Amino acid sequence: MYEDLPRSHRGDVVLNPVTGERSVVLIGTGDERGDRLAVQLQVSPGGAVAGEHDHPSITERFRVLRGELQVSLDGDRRTLERGADVTIPSGTVHDWWNAGEEEAEVLVDVSPGRRFELMITTLWGLARDGKTNSKGMPGALQLAVIGHEFTDVIRFTRPPAVVQKALFGPLAALGRARGRKPVYPEYLQPQGREEPRREILALVD
Repeated sequence: MYEDLPRSHRGDVVLNPVTGERSVVLIGTGDERGDRLAVQLQVSPGGAVAGEHDHPSITERFRVLRGELQVSLDGDRRTLERGADVTIPSGTVHDWWNAGEEEAEVLVDVSPGRRFELMITTLWGLARDGKTNSKGMPGALQLAVIGHEFTDVIRFTRPPAVVQKALFGPLAALGRARGRKPVYPEYLQPQGREEPRREILALVD
């Protein structure tokens, strides 16, 4: 369905000013390294992912390169400092944020990566366009359209699963009727280019 849309490549820069995140692609889904996405993620103090969630079919790995990251895994909170490494298996409810006083730099490796990429660039693009709340979450109709399309990629814990199941289908249909889309091709374009540092590339080769 999305075969003709742009894919990420090494050096692409993607920004989310609302959540305080900036990523530099190390391995893109267009770099012929399989269905894998690896990025150098910079998170401002107070920056955080949009909300607690799990990935039904995706494995995620975090390695802290600088600063510290607070992580919640199935309700168990821990602090990851420089050199710390954690792999989050599919189906694990998690959340993370930068609770430190300096920018955190984290290597994030996602597999499979393409549908995750489509979903995350959509959320970040909406944030750049001022179409999310202060936590980076879009309105109900847009969220339903994204959630309904990407049930294999992400499940937010709020609203509760039973509410999502009952409401997302009808809301997604209404959202599409009102012009909301699960993916916006313009959001797949990078906001800049930056050659990744050699020592960071070595961590994902």
